[in-house]
Amino acid sequence: MQTVLGSNGQIGQEIAKEIHKNYTKEIRLVGRKPKKIHESDELVAADLMNYEDTYKAVDGSDIVYFAVGLPADSEMWENQFPTIMANVIKACQETSSKLAFFDNTYMYEKNDNIQVEDSPFIPRGRKSQVRADIADMLLSAMKDESIDAVIGRAPEFYGPDLTQSITNSMVFNRVKEGKRAIVPLSDSVLRTLIWTPDASRALALLGNTSDAYGETWHLPTDINITYRSLVNKVEKITGKKVSYTVVPMWIFKVGSLFNKQVKELMELLPRYKYDNIFNSNKFKERFPDFEITTFEEGINKVFSKK
Repeated sequence: MQTVLGSNGQIGQEIAKEIHKNYTKEIRLVGRKPKKIHESDELVAADLMNYEDTYKAVDGSDIVYFAVGLPADSEMWENQFPTIMANVIKACQETSSKLAFFDNTYMYEKNDNIQVEDSPFIPRGRKSQVRADIADMLLSAMKDESIDAVIGRAPEFYGPDLTQSITNSMVFNRVKEGKRAIVPLSDSVLRTLIWTPDASRALALLGNTSDAYGETWHLPTDINITYRSLVNKVEKITGKKVSYTVVPMWIFKVGSLFNKQVKELMELLPRYKYDNIFNSNKFKERFPDFEITTFEEGINKVFSKK
């Protein structure tokens, strides 16, 4: 039995699809209101803030995937993520279930240093601090060998369907709606983006690779790209001229005074000022046959969706 916590989100759904395709049909999907993806899926409704619910969700699992997402709300993250992580770690320890944790890069320093698996955590912002804290919580349990766990860390997303990211919301979705795209701070610095189905496939692979445990892995990405080049690819694929506006930091600062979503975005924006390069060579060298979706392939899929 392999269990996906947070199965209604884009990452959780894609993990479940990959497990079903390549590893096992015995899948448990967990959420407040989980929905079946395959007919054979077992559904468990659970509040992971409650330990008893968490234990029931995890019990009997060989591998548990932590793909829980919360809205971009600093207070909610502070109130919920540490408790959820503590409950999941304890439940996995008590049931001897393996844990595959889907992590992000919020806690890395927001400068032009190349990000690798042992880059230091230098969180700036409330959500960044929470992500550092819950990663440290799991790393501590891994270090004392009280849990068999693996961490798969992803940079910023882009992807199909339910994918929530700056690139999707400010560029792809606006282009689909016939609006000007918005590029934060600079269109000429390099960025690393990961195609969400690749991130999920990679975490499922790590979860089903016994010697991957006990380590952190950067999930695999295509080449680094500027937003200018990304927009050019969109134009070639759609056959349409794409207009975009580079929005400077001061406009976001003004907007943050009136818009909660912009306010929550502010702690991430400094990384859009610099080349933000995420190195996944460790994964690529360990799994050379893993097929990484190119930007051309990914953008084609984004714009082929009706």
